Amino acid sequence: MTATDAAPRASSIGRAAALSGVLIAGGTVLGFLRDLAMAHLFGASGSTDAFLVAWTIPETVSPLLIEDAMALLMVPAITRLLAGGEGVRPFVGATLPRLVAVLAAVAVTLAVGAPVLVHLLAPGLPEPGPAVECVRLTAVTVVTFGIAGFMSATLRAHHRFGPPAAIYLAYNVGILTLIAGFSGAIGITSAAVGVACGSVLMVVVQAPAFLRCLREAPAPPGRADELRLGLAAVAPIVVYTVTRQAQVFVERFLGSGLTAGSISHLNYAQKVAQVPMVLSLLIVTVTFPRLARASADGDTGQIARRIQRDLVVVSGMVLCAAAYLVAFAPVIVEVLFEHGEFTSADTGSTAAIMRVYALGLWGQSTVGLAARAFFAHGRPTWRPAAVLATGLAVTAAIGAALAAVAGAVALAAANAAGITVAAVLLLLGLRLKVAPIPLRRIGADIARLVLVAAGSGAAGLLAAAAFGIGQGTGAPAIVPAVAGGVVTVATFAALIAVAGRGLIASWITAGPPGGGPADSGRASEPADRRTDPPDRAGPAGRSGLPG
Repeated sequence: MTATDAAPRASSIGRAAALSGVLIAGGTVLGFLRDLAMAHLFGASGSTDAFLVAWTIPETVSPLLIEDAMALLMVPAITRLLAGGEGVRPFVGATLPRLVAVLAAVAVTLAVGAPVLVHLLAPGLPEPGPAVECVRLTAVTVVTFGIAGFMSATLRAHHRFGPPAAIYLAYNVGILTLIAGFSGAIGITSAAVGVACGSVLMVVVQAPAFLRCLREAPAPPGRADELRLGLAAVAPIVVYTVTRQAQVFVERFLGSGLTAGSISHLNYAQKVAQVPMVLSLLIVTVTFPRLARASADGDTGQIARRIQRDLVVVSGMVLCAAAYLVAFAPVIVEVLFEHGEFTSADTGSTAAIMRVYALGLWGQSTVGLAARAFFAHGRPTWRPAAVLATGLAVTAAIGAALAAVAGAVALAAANAAGITVAAVLLLLGLRLKVAPIPLRRIGADIARLVLVAAGSGAAGLLAAAAFGIGQGTGAPAIVPAVAGGVVTVATFAALIAVAGRGLIASWITAGPPGGGPADSGRASEPADRRTDPPDRAGPAGRSGLPG
């Protein structure tokens, strides 16, 4: 690929990421407003614990049917159809009705079995009735999220990222509207009704663009082998996604036996801590169709470079964010949640949990990145699911051993440890099974980023002390929250300039195989110098990736 070809493609990725970022940021802001409204109206109590048990359904269905499993399954399959000149209408006509029928049966089963489900998820709840009612309301998301996820995957495979990025904006509009209108009459149940209504809006906001894709595409008979391949890949992707989400199941199962409000504290901390991880994976979301195309072309060299570039950018973003969260967790929680029924004691508990959660952000982002690389080729693989099961075992063991001693903080530590173990194992698996990524170079660069993050976190803690955080004599919380972000990011950037010059730029601007910066880090590992025969991968430009 020439530099001339690479520039517009890199620009295209940048524009798509920027558009997605704006829309997802809007959805994130509304998500914060939703959580603020919940904290203000209901605090952290038994009623919010009950709702969060029901919230487990959309929390599980969202990665399964929108962000992870559906995208990992559908984007490669549709990309292959498009690359072969096939139309998507036959594929959609054969797949979507069956999907809806299966999901509708699951939703009905969840609604009928709600009492049993609540007992399994949170056996320690003193009053399960509200949780059962909320489960029955949120069960509809199984169907609506499935349709929304199918639409999102189809649009992303067509490189249309705007409508899929807007779904959580629409979702939170629905939730906030129902909370504002009915919280006084039906209490916490208004949030569950809002979840159901918001999920319908996720479908509505994508419908026009989805229908345009179907009208614009040619309509020759769909290839049966692609359909069979997709169905064969369902099981490992579903198991992987559910296993990853099961970390939340472990937290809520063990948290239900702790003091009232513990599940809510965990939830509030996790919502804030995961924002930088979600934003960092925008890059991966935008580049995934291109990764799938490179996999279809058999271009392992391009795949390796894509993984390297994405990993260093994602790692830099989340480690900088983790430094900020550790240094300023109390003021962040105070600014966001300490209003109405959410007390200063709730702030202290949530901030302590958030600091520990932040230590697992790198693992969360790396797992999301590595899993996409495994599933991009569309062939069934159980390795990500097996690795996540190992991480889940670590989470469950640490949580069960320490929850009685350290409470909810122990559950956050268990989560961080388990997901970090899984991330390291997945990176090792990528080298063995997917592409010749240079693990020594990656390890060295991540280590440098960790040291840079530690330095910026130390600067943040010094700034927090200067503001008098935790001493009751500081400035209004919003001041150190904003100033602390500036201090942390500026320090991180300065340390990168001094100690990590060229760390990120060398991968972003890497050239094609055979020369330039892309090869400079691969000489340390002989296995990384493997290249596929040119006639297997074809021209580098076929992958659609920046050079």
